[in-house]
Amino acid sequence: MSIIVQKFGGTSVADAEKIGRAARRAIRTKLKGHQVVMVLSAMGKTTDQLVALANELNSSPPQREMDMLLTTGEQVSISLMAMALAAAGHEAISFTGGQVGLVTDAVHAKARIQSIDAQRIHSQLDAGKIVIVAGFQGITDEGAITTLGRGGSDTTAVALAAVLKAAECEIYTDVDGVYTTDPRIEPRARKMDYISYDEMLELASLGAGVMHSRSIEFGKKYNVPIHVRSSLTDTKGTLIVAETPGMEQIVVRGVTLKRDLARVELVGVPNEPGLAARIFARIAEHNIVVDDIIQNVYGHGREANIGFTTTLSDVKEACVICQQLCKEIGIQDVETDENVAKISIVGIGMKTHTGVASRMFKALGEAMINIQNISTSEIVIGCLIDKKDGEQAVKLLHEAFELDKSPENNGD
Repeated sequence: MSIIVQKFGGTSVADAEKIGRAARRAIRTKLKGHQVVMVLSAMGKTTDQLVALANELNSSPPQREMDMLLTTGEQVSISLMAMALAAAGHEAISFTGGQVGLVTDAVHAKARIQSIDAQRIHSQLDAGKIVIVAGFQGITDEGAITTLGRGGSDTTAVALAAVLKAAECEIYTDVDGVYTTDPRIEPRARKMDYISYDEMLELASLGAGVMHSRSIEFGKKYNVPIHVRSSLTDTKGTLIVAETPGMEQIVVRGVTLKRDLARVELVGVPNEPGLAARIFARIAEHNIVVDDIIQNVYGHGREANIGFTTTLSDVKEACVICQQLCKEIGIQDVETDENVAKISIVGIGMKTHTGVASRMFKALGEAMINIQNISTSEIVIGCLIDKKDGEQAVKLLHEAFELDKSPENNGD
């Protein structure tokens, strides 16, 4: 009997009616002959409300206690779901992440999964029950409660699907699939029928809010088919699958905008071997994720400005670390800019097509959008721009690469 993992986001379990709808979907899947594991987020805006409450009491709450607080949201969801399923005449049992042996490292607020003990879930599935697991959370070897970061319920679901060898992991959201860009910015955005793991991973890490990037990593590593679909309809959504040769015919698959960015610049860094390594090693010690790195050398090679981008949530801590480095290394100053955004185009077709970058730069240049920095990989071109130009840039590039048209028409 095949296993289907179904993940429901906060908007899909926001109230009793929606919980009942999700329960009926799980029941229908079970009646088709599948074993069902549900992974739930906290109801609606619960997590945001808990964060706001914590900040009323402490502007810098301890991360350990934040994890303790935030995991309560999912516990409410899973218990209510079990009650809804029982009321419908189907046996169900709810578990926290710790109860199913989802073990993480000890990095609070953005823990990484180390292992999952699937035996407890299998035993309950074999007993005919629908198993409901709290998303977003785990436990360390020492018993401390941890969270996987915002959007971590996706990671929980795909990781469970991997360890359970599920036939499919269904991600239910308030949208009906993955779009070529955010339809709230560009109404002509088109839903994609399928997308490769690599493309989806890049879109997720670059700002697409549909999926959590670490969940895609799990999916790719363990070849878990992921189906992103609407919780409101039975319409087929977007399948995230392994790359096939025909996918390279599509030059650009999507456009993303990452707005929660800030740039930190160290001014007047002595241009000496090993200093950059020392700077970024210190930043890494604090689990701060760095995106783009920009270095400009001047003063006949004696000095440099080293800049990097990070998330707005990490910029304050990054500045504190850099101020410490100023005193230790002799850096002149630290400057920050919270008015930046990153616009990116993604597509595995870039590996075999030319002229993509010039097409992108031409579209931005004709609109007088200044590019502050350019980063590239085999399937991504990203530009750092002013935040105020972000939405216009999305629309321009979506049009430039004709992403509103059928896939075969957007190549060079």
